[in-house]
Amino acid sequence: MSHNIWYSTADKADVLAFLGSRGNLDDNQQHRLADMRTRARAYQGELMRQDIDWGIPVPEALEHLLAGHTDSDSEYAGAAYHAAMQIIIDHNASDPGHLGTYSKPATFFSHVDEVMRNLGVPADLLPYGFFYPTSLPAGFPRLPHPADVYPAIGYLPLEKAKPAADAYRAVLGQLDPSTRYGIQELIDMLENEHENWTYATEKLDWYTQDTLFLALT
Repeated sequence: MSHNIWYSTADKADVLAFLGSRGNLDDNQQHRLADMRTRARAYQGELMRQDIDWGIPVPEALEHLLAGHTDSDSEYAGAAYHAAMQIIIDHNASDPGHLGTYSKPATFFSHVDEVMRNLGVPADLLPYGFFYPTSLPAGFPRLPHPADVYPAIGYLPLEKAKPAADAYRAVLGQLDPSTRYGIQELIDMLENEHENWTYATEKLDWYTQDTLFLALT
């Protein structure tokens, strides 16, 4: 089974405003919330057509996050909570871009981590850590782990995009040719997002995005 990796950028505070909000949202946020609920219902409809049951419907998981908890004890609830969290992120983020399609992305990036670590790439810049973090950013709830790993949410502070890209480019020529293309694509994405972030923070007084989010489906 293939897995897609998508990326977008957002201000963590915009996402956090919906978590545990209990209705304390302005008109613009209420409009976005209505769209989130519509998307959650559509997502659940897609699951039902595939006979997939996560034990808690995605719309209910979304309401749990809005209320500030993740109380379901269903074995597969982690997948529903991750799907719901991704919906909240998507409605507060830039348009998504597609990084790539992998048959086993966890295996790929775990292997790349091991090689890069031996080549001197700092631990906090290794890709597996931000594709598969042990938790979301500070202030976000701890989501139950999806039973089959996906969907998953990764993140990287935008201030680390350029250091990570530079570190990968420095060792790119020493990587196995079978992994080099995927890492080049990652470098290109990180450099582009860094350029966008640098320009926006310098030129746009309303811009506050600080985080690159990754959706693995």
